[in-house]
Amino acid sequence: MSRLFQFRMLTALLLAMFAAPAVWAQEEPAEEPATEVVAQEGGDVEDTENGEAAVTPEEAAAYGAPVGGEPEAAITPEKNDFRIDNLWIMVCGCLVFIMHLGFASLESGLTRQKNTVNILFKNTMIISIGLLTYGLIGFNLMYPGFEPNDSKEADGGVIPAVLKLDAIPDFVTVAEKDVTAKLTHAYGDYTRYTDFFFQAMFAATCATIVSGAVAGRVKLGSFLVFSTFLLLFCYPVTGSWKWGLGWLDNIEFYDFAGSTLVHSVGGWAALVIAWLLGPRIGKYNSDGTPNAIPGSNMPLVAVGVFLLWFGWFGFNGGSVLNADPALTSLVLVTTSMAAAAGGLCAGLVSWVNGKPDVTMALNGILAGLVGVTASADSVTIQGAVLIGAISGGLVYYSVIFVDKFVDDPVGAVSVHLVCGIWGTLAAAIFGGHDFVAQLIGIAAVGAYTVVFSLVVGIIIKKTLGLRVDPEEEEAGLDVSEHGMKAYN
Repeated sequence: MSRLFQFRMLTALLLAMFAAPAVWAQEEPAEEPATEVVAQEGGDVEDTENGEAAVTPEEAAAYGAPVGGEPEAAITPEKNDFRIDNLWIMVCGCLVFIMHLGFASLESGLTRQKNTVNILFKNTMIISIGLLTYGLIGFNLMYPGFEPNDSKEADGGVIPAVLKLDAIPDFVTVAEKDVTAKLTHAYGDYTRYTDFFFQAMFAATCATIVSGAVAGRVKLGSFLVFSTFLLLFCYPVTGSWKWGLGWLDNIEFYDFAGSTLVHSVGGWAALVIAWLLGPRIGKYNSDGTPNAIPGSNMPLVAVGVFLLWFGWFGFNGGSVLNADPALTSLVLVTTSMAAAAGGLCAGLVSWVNGKPDVTMALNGILAGLVGVTASADSVTIQGAVLIGAISGGLVYYSVIFVDKFVDDPVGAVSVHLVCGIWGTLAAAIFGGHDFVAQLIGIAAVGAYTVVFSLVVGIIIKKTLGLRVDPEEEEAGLDVSEHGMKAYN
């Protein structure tokens, strides 16, 4: 099937989502009465919808809400705390965004030079598609998710909040009547826009994990179609089970920043699609033994890993969801110590088993980061070191084991799936969370992601096709898919 047809299919999918939002909405959102904050006699502020006292004029002014005129200019301690918390989450969102540069650098360095443009284009499209699809559907599926008391009667039944897609026509826009509720402290320690910005970066990160595992042989259009569906109907659904106050949250499953909800989801999807694709040409001998296919640029790999480590300070640090000095400082330290222990352990293990392998050491850093992500806020420093060290050892042996059966050029399955599972269990072992609940969460998220990836992957394989032709693969995807070279 021609690439032009694939491009048209992807474009049609995206245009359809934006041109016909009513198709996705369950029903037209009911017009809600505006809730005005007005000053009453005696200094009280009354909610004009139900007549109950809401906030005082001083509190409303502190959070920037107009009360009978222009907001007060004075900065109160409460308003200052709100601004600091909001700023911290925005900065952390920017740090998570930097991780996409890290992924692009890491994948480019660990794969062949002839596929560099293809890697860069995929990573560019993932963040672009990810932000738009998450704004259209994903964010509204995950949040408020299954939040209590957020449902409405329809056709004699109750529609859970996770199934309501009322925000689609607004495309994350905060209506004028909701400014006080969603852009002030009434929403939380940050605004709704900040919430979306931070969470959207997480969503795009999940899809990026798949890119490296399928490098060098996947059709560009097919990969982008799969990534779009992953971000629309997989990541937001499993995420809502915990972060949207769904059933996993009810059984006390714990995943602080996403060892399972982000990394394992990406890892399971990467494993399934890499298996459906098959190995790169020349990866395996006739007897099934694997051949090493060296990467093209080790300095670029190192740059990518250290960018990811840097971005992880926002990934985990921002997941505190406020700028609490004690908790954010603990999270940054546990994150750093786990990464250091993972890199050291993987490097030493590779040295004991032969020559010191820089790719193993670098993947060990990422393994330690993934491992501590589920419990960075609830483990001791010593616990974080142990989690990271075990992650580093796991990733070394996992890369060797997975390489015998599935061609994963960057070790994404070992880093994100294997260490994501370990990190989620470690939250119980070292963080005191319920072990059975952790096992249930791992199994449920894994089962949903595997089935989803298989169904979508097989449909794409039977229609658009997943893999490029052997001649195109030999020539390199830069030339065959993009008509250009990365280095001239």
